[in-house]
Order: sequence, then C-alpha cells, then structure tokens
Amino acid sequence: MTEDKRAGVEPSSFLTCAREVARLLGVEDGAMERDDRHARRLAHAVRRPLLERGPLPEELFAPLMAAAVHDPDPSFCRWFVEPAVYAFGRRRVMAALVDYLRIGSDAERAGAVRAWYWAHVPLRADRSSGHGPGGVRDPSLDEARDVKSAWLEASMRTFAETTDLPMRHRVLLGLPTSRAAYPLHLHDLLDSTLAIARTHPDPHLRRWAITADADPI
Repeated sequence: MTEDKRAGVEPSSFLTCAREVARLLGVEDGAMERDDRHARRLAHAVRRPLLERGPLPEELFAPLMAAAVHDPDPSFCRWFVEPAVYAFGRRRVMAALVDYLRIGSDAERAGAVRAWYWAHVPLRADRSSGHGPGGVRDPSLDEARDVKSAWLEASMRTFAETTDLPMRHRVLLGLPTSRAAYPLHLHDLLDSTLAIARTHPDPHLRRWAITADADPI
C-alpha cells in the first residue's frame, strides 16, 4: 500500500494544491488529466521558479504550505517546503506546520509530519535567490526554538488524543527520546506520553518508550 493511501491523501487534493502554486507562479498547466502523475509533473515544473525568482509574493505562502502537506511523497514535499523556508522564514513555515498538526485532518497531520523534516533544511545563500539581499538574511526569520517546543507539545497531545495507530506512529516515532530535548514545562506531558507508550500493545511504541527510559538524564 502506498504512503498516500495509508495517509488517506487523495491524489486530486495534491493536484489541486500543485495547480494553485503553478497558477500563482504563471507556470502553464495545459494538461487535462487528473491523476498523481500530473500533480508530480506540475511540482517538478514549479520547483526551479520557486527557488530562483527571488522574493515570493505573500499570496504564495498558504498554497505552498498546502501543497507541502498534501504531497504524499516524504521526499518530494521538500520542493514546496524548502522555497517557503527561504522566502518566508523557517519560523513561519514551522508555525504553519504546527497549526496543521493541531487542527488539520488526519491526512493533513500526516503531511505536516512529513514536511516537518524538510523545515529543518540547511540554508545557503547560493541555493536560492530568496535567501536574502546580498546574501544577508535576517536571523529573526529562522529563530524557532519556541515553535519547535510547540511542535513537541502538539505531537504528544495528538498521540494521546488519537486512536489511529498509524497516526500514533507518525507523531511519536519522530520525537526525540532524550528528556533533555524537551523544555521543563513539557516534562509532565512527556511522562504521560511515556506511560501510554510503555504499556501499548504495539511493539514500536513500546520500543520508543524503552529507548526514552534508558536515557540517563
């Protein structure tokens, strides 16, 4: 079973998002078919313009994030996340993904987890003209320590609230197993998460708890 079917993501949803990004960029979409291959071709067509066109207009931010979370491929969703990070800042991109994790559908939550990995992409001045004028970037665009804490909290709350095992896998197995990675105000929530995982019938969740319990801190 493919990743998009497991996550409940329909190719038409990704196609709609990719078409909107293409429209805003002025990239021609003359194809008539409505399938995931068409969506992937559109994603490929907008990849270079997104990185090379300098500052992106504000109206592109929400469509980029929608395309990122609806892209069923955990590698190719980078094509939408990376230019968004360059153009709008790591902080804003991560905050949008936290919102998807908090209030999105199950499919959007799964997509947010996939996209979160690429929100940490290293930034280079020669990679995108959206990096900053003259290669100089405002550091406040990428200061995201509090947003990363919000992601940890949203992940643990999603783990506690959902009864869907694949969703529990997605949000928990991507979390750090070291207590030191969690701010103090999240330690009680971490303990509750560990209590659920320790006794869960799923071996992958129990293994995560065992690894976390072995942390010396």
